[in-house]
Amino acid sequence: MFRQFNTLALRAGVAALIAAGLGGCALGPNFKQPDAPANAGTSYTPTPLPSQTASAPGLGGAPQQFAFGQEIPAQWWSLFRSPALDQLIRSALEQNPNMAAAEAVLRQAQENYNAQAGNLLYPSVNGQLGVSRQKTSVATAGAAAGVYNVYNASVAVAYTPDVFGATRRTLEGAQAAIDYQRFQVEATYLTLSANVVTTAIQEASLRAQLQATREVLAALTQQQNVIEKQFEYGAIPRTTVLSQRNQVAQINATIAPLEKALASARHQLSVLAGKLPGEAGMPEFSLETLTLPEQLPVSLPSALVRQRPDIRASEEALHQASANIGVATAAQYPQITLSGAYGSSADTFGKLFDAQTTAWNLAAGLTQPIFNGGALRAQRRAAEAAYDAASAQYRATVLNAFQNVADTLRALDADAAALQSQAEAEALAKETLDLAQQQYKLGGISYLVLLDAQRSYQQTHVSLVQAQAARYADTAALFQALGGGWWNRANGVPAATAVSAAAPYGKNQ
Repeated sequence: MFRQFNTLALRAGVAALIAAGLGGCALGPNFKQPDAPANAGTSYTPTPLPSQTASAPGLGGAPQQFAFGQEIPAQWWSLFRSPALDQLIRSALEQNPNMAAAEAVLRQAQENYNAQAGNLLYPSVNGQLGVSRQKTSVATAGAAAGVYNVYNASVAVAYTPDVFGATRRTLEGAQAAIDYQRFQVEATYLTLSANVVTTAIQEASLRAQLQATREVLAALTQQQNVIEKQFEYGAIPRTTVLSQRNQVAQINATIAPLEKALASARHQLSVLAGKLPGEAGMPEFSLETLTLPEQLPVSLPSALVRQRPDIRASEEALHQASANIGVATAAQYPQITLSGAYGSSADTFGKLFDAQTTAWNLAAGLTQPIFNGGALRAQRRAAEAAYDAASAQYRATVLNAFQNVADTLRALDADAAALQSQAEAEALAKETLDLAQQQYKLGGISYLVLLDAQRSYQQTHVSLVQAQAARYADTAALFQALGGGWWNRANGVPAATAVSAAAPYGKNQ
């Protein structure tokens, strides 16, 4: 009965002290989520954008409309309407090692939080059971000297109440580390999907440039055969033949670099999808298989800071720095330690926990820093400086994000105008070349005039393909710059959904 009473008293005392500790104050600043830039307004650019871009005939020439305030779909790449692209991105998200690494680091951050919460929020309870054989000397034990066994069994409890909030601030910082890594996962998700889209567009562009170059080469080769015949009959000088051969050789020399770049793009797509470059089954992309999105949802500037994963990650780094100030502040205040033990020591195992062999203790201690050479104050100042650095980094991240969006929006407007001009130039160059070929056959113009027409058309045709690809690539860049729509995903990043809700002291109390 006496033993039960002491045990219950010990438990009640520890529980009361825990409740008192958890109800204490938390020193240091309470973190406040940064507001959106006050002067963000409703536009990303100094001058308003047009309601829609210019249009051009042919592939990728449809006008694009800027839909301000419209939500971005979570799977934004589906707007390109390419089943092969959709499947490749799914494969990349499942198999890419960078994605797997980011999710693993997120799980690590969660388990680190659980470990800290287990050590700091709850008392430590340790059981000990031991046996020893001893011999005492006659000089010290007298008639009781001899050889005997000693059996020990005890349970020890220790707890440090969180009177000044060091525990809460520590766990607040640990939770911020989890949230930071969660947004790093989102950033990896967004970067990976955007890289797959832009690399697929690059492959399509290179494939189109290669095809255009080969068509020009075939035309020049055909023209060369005619010139060679004319030279055999003495109708033209040898310089004309050499000029044509030189033109064919120059065009032919551009094919190998294009093939090399195309192969590199294919290899990059394989690696992004988590496959070796030599593995089969990779889809081939061409501009004709991709649809240029005509409606471009553009988030309001005030919403950008809540959507960009890099901004949210920077915010959580700022949050963690704020919590560290509280930890450094609490270290300057007293620390209370509570401990208790209950056990028994006997010369036979059967006597353990008999009334005559039991022992218990309760203890409380207080540690107050008195002199440490200014180390604790310096640690707090260092924490404040780290917060200032995190704050500056956060502002830099926000500024870069707004610049990123503004650059991309202007690029889309310029891309459309450039494609319009390039399509017109290519059409005129083709018309000029057709006319020049007819005139040359009739002897109306010199070969040099025809050569210039051929060179001009070849350059404008390849430039047209590049201008078409630029519209696709910058459209993907806009979705990436705006955050990718992850907040509209029903279940979040697959690995992130496994992360449980934070413990009670993950956020400000």
